Amino acid sequence: MKARALVAWNVRRIRVDRGISQEQLARDTGIGRSYVGGLERQSKNATIELLERIAESLRVDILELFVEPPKGATTPWTLPKARKPARPRRKTK
Repeated sequence: MKARALVAWNVRRIRVDRGISQEQLARDTGIGRSYVGGLERQSKNATIELLERIAESLRVDILELFVEPPKGATTPWTLPKARKPARPRRKTK
C-alpha cells in the first residue's frame, strides 16, 4: 500500500475509533474540514508538519499513521452524518 493510502486509511480508522468528526479534527489541526475529507479520500497530500499535528490531535505517535492494515481489513466505517436537516422548501405561487 502506498504512503498516501496508508495515511488516509489510518487517519480515518483512528478518527472513527475515537468518535472524532472530520470537522472536529479539522478544528483541532487548523485546517478545513474538506481538506480532512480530501486526505481520507487520498486526493490531498499532507506535509510532515500537518501529519504531526494530526497525530497530536488524535493522540497517537506519528508512526501510527503509517501502520499497514491487517490482511483482509475493510475500510473503516464513517461516523453518522451530523449535518443539519434540510429546511422545507417554500411554496412558490
